[in-house]
Amino acid sequence: MDASSTHGAPQPDSPLFHDGYPFDVATWLPPARDVAATPAQRANHQRYTRVGDPAADAVAAMVRRLPHGRWLFELAVEHGIDAVPDAPEELVAFFAEVDTEPFWHDRAQLDLACRVIARTGVIAGFTSLAMLSLMGGYQAWRIVKPLRNGDLDRMAARRIAETTAWLDDITTPGGLERFAAGTKSTLRIRLIHALVRAGMTRRPDWNDQWHHPLNESQVAGTLTAFWLGTLIGPQALGMQFTAREADAVAHLWRTVGRLLGISPNLLPTNSRDHARMLSMQGELEFGRPDQDSIHMARALATAIGPAVIGEGTDLISRTSRAAVTGFMAAYARKVLGQANADILGLDDSPTFQITVTAVATGIRALEYPRRLLPAVTRWQERHGHRTRTALTQRLIRLHHADRSYARHHGAPPTMPAGRNTAGQAPPVSAHPTTGGPGTTRAIQQVS
Repeated sequence: MDASSTHGAPQPDSPLFHDGYPFDVATWLPPARDVAATPAQRANHQRYTRVGDPAADAVAAMVRRLPHGRWLFELAVEHGIDAVPDAPEELVAFFAEVDTEPFWHDRAQLDLACRVIARTGVIAGFTSLAMLSLMGGYQAWRIVKPLRNGDLDRMAARRIAETTAWLDDITTPGGLERFAAGTKSTLRIRLIHALVRAGMTRRPDWNDQWHHPLNESQVAGTLTAFWLGTLIGPQALGMQFTAREADAVAHLWRTVGRLLGISPNLLPTNSRDHARMLSMQGELEFGRPDQDSIHMARALATAIGPAVIGEGTDLISRTSRAAVTGFMAAYARKVLGQANADILGLDDSPTFQITVTAVATGIRALEYPRRLLPAVTRWQERHGHRTRTALTQRLIRLHHADRSYARHHGAPPTMPAGRNTAGQAPPVSAHPTTGGPGTTRAIQQVS
């Protein structure tokens, strides 16, 4: 496929970079020169653009090979590998890695990170997730290639709902324990990545310039995008975090990254590591946004208002949708930069940009007394968690979000009838599972 075709043509001379970063977030990050990668680090990073996730890719091949492969994976996710009868060696190897708790795993830090992220609530937290993590990620022209499919516009709202649900799972206290919702959903997403990877590599139109589909470098970059959305983005709306809180958030994403199969060589451990990853990803992925990136961005911008408010036709619904859409676009311009926002076709409303500045100023003013009153911090954590959970449930209900990810596999997530509570199973006649073109929507969970 010709890289200069409509879906793949780079925009000339795109003014993407701000002080060494692909987004206009340098105010809240170390100077790019202080985290610049060495030539050896860049060369090592480049190697991972040609690498997938060997352990998950082997499981994906097993899922495709065995009629009951998906059920075996689900059984291990839900009950552990010991519950799987005659477990295939690919599954044993995968869960041996998952079930080995690293020495650095720190539950106290994870609990603090969950409380910090909960404190960002809906205004700062959800806005940053949608318009920095997701919208910003669409500027990475290679990583959007597996997302291209005919129902992109229709699926945008559901993608927002499912991504929000996943974030709610992993940032709920205890959500990253082995059999908690966050861990289980992350493992399912990892398998989805592998199935999509397998499907993309079989496509005759896959261009080698796009590197290996959903390669390990891109997954690591996506992790940093979510770190940005949970720590850096809320600061653009006036929130403040201590160094201890920032370390805890980085630890949470390190834990999620391990579950996603990211190599220790690529897994950021702190804010400086994430800043360096962002800088390297900027050099590698963000220099050439194309029409696919623009299409993805416009689909998200169009969907965000209906995703939050719904499709009601009354005056209040219409006005609320317009307000959400305008505020989100104005925030995106603040954190991505005006030039990037212009390339992506985002609305440019001075009124909403003034509104974003006013909201940020108000939140910043309230943060000073909040830091002096621990009881207020605890209240904000509880309130933020409640409002975020309420939004998540509303999004799931409005857009029929699939928290089981079954529709991405072509197989139901339920166990075959007849398995007893000890995990023993009768002969399996589960639905066959494929990783064909229909799985291309799957990456929409964490991209």
